[in-house]
Amino acid sequence: MVAALSESLLDDTKRSAFLADAQEVLDAEVSDKGGASGLAVKGGYAAVKKVSPTIIGDALESFVPKFVEKLEPFWAEYKGNGAGSFADLLVSKQDEVAEALLSVTDVRAESSSRPALKKVYSSLRSSAKKNVAEALPRVGDLVQKHAG
Repeated sequence: MVAALSESLLDDTKRSAFLADAQEVLDAEVSDKGGASGLAVKGGYAAVKKVSPTIIGDALESFVPKFVEKLEPFWAEYKGNGAGSFADLLVSKQDEVAEALLSVTDVRAESSSRPALKKVYSSLRSSAKKNVAEALPRVGDLVQKHAG
């Protein structure tokens, strides 16, 4: 049986390295964004980081266990298939994977007691799927590197 991703990525001995690399992936994805929407993403990311220097790391700490849980069935499929890379599998199922990952932030936004946050999230949700799909090659490589 394939080891659970949470065991491979989030146990006490591996968690900090995985989260540090996850933040590097996030930074790289934001940095690579172009055009008007890219400027908006970069501006928003910079503004969030100004709120607190640890806010991105704290958010990853909070969200990553749920993201890993959503990736679990795809990882099991990849390990059972034995061909290609995990990134290739994620890209081949990008709509399904992006929706699975965004379901985590959807729940968080929906449960927020701040109407302004809900409004901003709602306005960004449609473009978020495209951004998540574009990040899947790096996400797949990150997971494969640490869960190997």
